[in-house]
Amino acid sequence: MEALDLARLQFAVTGSLHFLFVVLTLGLAPLVAIMNTRFARTGRPLHERMTRFWGQIYVVNYALGIVTGLVMEFQFGLSWSGLSHYAGDVFGAPLAMETLVAFFLESTFLGLWIFGWGRLPTWAHLACIWMVAATAYASAFFIMVANSFLQNPAGAVVSGDRLALVDAGALFTNDTLVFALPHVLGAGLFTGAMVLVGASAYQLRRRTEEREFFTSSLRTGIVAAAIGIALTVAFGYSQFGHVQEGKFDDDPAASVPLALMMEGGNLLSLVVLLFMLPLIAKLPRWRWAHPLLMALTPLPFVLSILGWLARELGRQPWMIWEKLTVADAMTPGLTPGMVTASFTGFAVVLGLLAVVDYVLIARMVRRGPRDLALGASASEQRSPALSL
Repeated sequence: MEALDLARLQFAVTGSLHFLFVVLTLGLAPLVAIMNTRFARTGRPLHERMTRFWGQIYVVNYALGIVTGLVMEFQFGLSWSGLSHYAGDVFGAPLAMETLVAFFLESTFLGLWIFGWGRLPTWAHLACIWMVAATAYASAFFIMVANSFLQNPAGAVVSGDRLALVDAGALFTNDTLVFALPHVLGAGLFTGAMVLVGASAYQLRRRTEEREFFTSSLRTGIVAAAIGIALTVAFGYSQFGHVQEGKFDDDPAASVPLALMMEGGNLLSLVVLLFMLPLIAKLPRWRWAHPLLMALTPLPFVLSILGWLARELGRQPWMIWEKLTVADAMTPGLTPGMVTASFTGFAVVLGLLAVVDYVLIARMVRRGPRDLALGASASEQRSPALSL
């Protein structure tokens, strides 16, 4: 393979692996915040344990996902310096804001929430997790601003041999951003909700002693899944009013993932809205339905990756639509051997992180809400049984 093809494949693989973490983070953050709000309002131990259990899963996924995000940043300088030179003054601005404003704030509030159990006032502790959710959404916003600029370079003009920002308002209200952002946030909510549904169905099928816990989690997941899939499908179709002419015409590389995503999304919306939601009171008791719910759990992840592939492949051969080609955006002098070496290293590290993430979450789901590390009291923290 040529160096350009390898560099594109490298970014596609690492980007897809990173997005597996991101989409779950975007989904679990508001759900954990809602559970924490229930606990703050009612004081019920059930809601506290739900917050700690699902919050612990969120923290593990977030922590491992940070490393995959760093790899994404490295690649802009490593393989795509032409993009940085030509559009860094515009494209780099939202990426910098995502790091400085959203990422650091999100990490700070998450740390306060993790270590503030029993130390912060209830209202302050609750505010921390809502700020985590808000900054996670802000992070998604800035990333989508940058990506939407690649799709439609609004607010910039050519100045010499590079692009210059002349209208920040146009950059942050890009037509391709307005509908794409709710679409991504809806997909995240749907993904996080289906993790609740699948994990709860697994425990209920095993006739767990924590029946009330996982019944409540299952019902929360079903309601959130219905909201998430409705947003995803509605804003997904709305985007077609702002798709560049010819983006998907007769191009199987982009149209096939798009078709699979659309049909899969439509099918899941029918399953959730016509089957799961009307039967929300009965599903916890129907053991025959639990394997179906478990089988549906990975599908939102698959559909999310297909959606990103369609969005990015449809833009080829442009890195920035009708401004900069992918070939011109690539770092000069890269050889196939050089890209292969970095590709192998990145793919191995991110692949291992994805496996570790899955294994840790699966172990926590199998064990259930006992010996929880998050929010543990001093006596619980001294227990030798406490572990991930």
